[in-house]
Amino acid sequence: MPESAIIPVLTYPDLNKAIAWLTDTLGFRERWRIGDHRAQLSFDNCTIAITAGSSKSSVALMVRIKDLDNHFAKSQSSGVKIVSPPTDHFYGERQYTIEDPGGHLWTLSETIQDLSPEDWGAASMIDEI
Repeated sequence: MPESAIIPVLTYPDLNKAIAWLTDTLGFRERWRIGDHRAQLSFDNCTIAITAGSSKSSVALMVRIKDLDNHFAKSQSSGVKIVSPPTDHFYGERQYTIEDPGGHLWTLSETIQDLSPEDWGAASMIDEI
């Protein structure tokens, strides 16, 4: 996971076309890719994630935090709309997702195991930043 504290997550109907446009037009560099459904791109010291598909919100945000379970408990007790509860993922992150009043999705993420993309089935495209 990159050091970025907040990672925008953009949804595109065609991942390959989006990667080509973002790299060719804006100068992003592809960090890694999982098949044709998810990738991470870097620009200077910032990172974005992109996914294939459609979404009611065209932008979601991922926020890196510490002590995810405590954060979740506070969100839950304050009545925040929980989209998905805390879950450990194969790529070394524990995450949960909430929806804000504007319908935007926020995924809170805590690193629980430091893994390289190859450890969980992705292909690295550039060296770590």
